[in-house]
Amino acid sequence: MNNDLIVDLESVSRIYTMGEIQVPALQGVSLKVKRGEAIGIMGPSGSGKTTLLNLIGALDRPTEGRVVIDNLDITKMGEKELTKIRRDKISFVFQFFNLLPVLSAYENVELPLLIGGMEESLRKERVDYLLGLVGLTERADHRPDELSGGEQQRVAIARALAKPPGASSSIVVLADEPTGDLDTQTGEEIMKILIDLTREEGGTLLVVTHDPDVGEKMDKVYNMRDGQIVKVT
Repeated sequence: MNNDLIVDLESVSRIYTMGEIQVPALQGVSLKVKRGEAIGIMGPSGSGKTTLLNLIGALDRPTEGRVVIDNLDITKMGEKELTKIRRDKISFVFQFFNLLPVLSAYENVELPLLIGGMEESLRKERVDYLLGLVGLTERADHRPDELSGGEQQRVAIARALAKPPGASSSIVVLADEPTGDLDTQTGEEIMKILIDLTREEGGTLLVVTHDPDVGEKMDKVYNMRDGQIVKVT
């Protein structure tokens, strides 16, 4: 057992079958991420970045190799166990926010805690705290269509960190092009919030991006091409 590693991929391949054609999305990828690191994943479209994120996030299974998250081998877990891993240890931040439109900012952040069974008073304390961290206390009652793109992404970041207090060191935040739908200035603000808050909360961050400016803010960047990691900077 290695308590320093939060993500450990060993010789992972993912091959998709399309009719009689086999398409290799990942080919023998090994990746070790230490708890608390901020990692960038860069490369051209079709290089395997999102497939890699989906495997780490327990949304897909490798064709070959092992995926270990927080010392738990998720490679052959059943769907019920994977659901618990996604609920307790994985958080996603997407390019298009993926907020529920009928819920307020407060309710969007509260939802994972509600699903996790946290009692109401503790939920309120945690949601108020997270909305305060992203500077949206005054916007808590607004629905997504009443918020700017930058505000919606800040809600998404708060929701990503909405785990029970004390669980943060086991959280892996997976961000897929989180600034791709934002203007440059707002994107820079969002990345600073995402990096700073993940670190303050003790979590680990993996960001898929095409933006070299985002890559420069990471502790380490893995460059991918044709389903393989070709360079680490």
